Amino acid sequence: MLELDKIINGDCLSVLGTFPDACVDLIFTSPPYADNRKNTYEGIPIKHYVDWFLPISNELKRVLKSEGSFILNIKERTVGGERQTYVLELILAMRDQGWFWTEEYVWHKKNCYPGKWPNRFRDAWERCLHFTKQKRFKMFQEAVMVPMGDWATKRLAKLSDTDRIRDESHVGSGFGKNVSHWLDRQYVYPTNVLHLATECANRGHSASFPISLPTWFIKLSTEEEDLVLDPFAGSGTTAVACIKLNRHYIGIEAKTEYRDLALEAIEKARNGRKKARIPDPQMSLRLL
Repeated sequence: MLELDKIINGDCLSVLGTFPDACVDLIFTSPPYADNRKNTYEGIPIKHYVDWFLPISNELKRVLKSEGSFILNIKERTVGGERQTYVLELILAMRDQGWFWTEEYVWHKKNCYPGKWPNRFRDAWERCLHFTKQKRFKMFQEAVMVPMGDWATKRLAKLSDTDRIRDESHVGSGFGKNVSHWLDRQYVYPTNVLHLATECANRGHSASFPISLPTWFIKLSTEEEDLVLDPFAGSGTTAVACIKLNRHYIGIEAKTEYRDLALEAIEKARNGRKKARIPDPQMSLRLL
């Protein structure tokens, strides 16, 4: 029987082999990027990256439920002034493996430091690739809705006749919209660009992502008590997000020191949740 809410220290491919079929609701992870941060995870040579990852993605496909989702946070490297193509090659190889490449989200790092190189500027984004096993899958779009925005105040104040119908684009693009559908709405659906700040304190890990990143996808793809897997758990950010959102988690981490960091973060999150549940005696007296 699969034991929930734990971080397993070991090689993810070996550990995944012990899992039963179709037991996970969501996989969210950020694996080592090719040749990046060699001091953290030795690095995977660019020319071997796809071959290294495909056995792992095959196991992930096996353990994922049919209606589940796999979110892969990844970014290609630039070498010799040229963008490398291993992420694109991996997408194509995973499609051949039987995955549906359902969507691509862009994580915009809104607090990214400026910088430049001779032929480019600093990256302020990373990919979040959304894979599924079938075309129909669990997705709770209302859970990630965003405020309407200031643009609506003036735009919706006075609607024309064409604003009240699905007005086709005059340039023949095939796109059209009925502006009146936004009347009286406080929240709307987001785009596939996530404007989230980077993690400023790495907590002893060189590749930490902000808790807001897994949180967004956990809300989008799961319900309470669902199981989320992070096969490259790092400092435990995905697990902490699960605790805060009342989801179960399993993390796999190859390095003992990072597993220990994850356990510390998890214990802190659990203690914080317990304190949040303890009622304030003074508040109880005031209510009486």
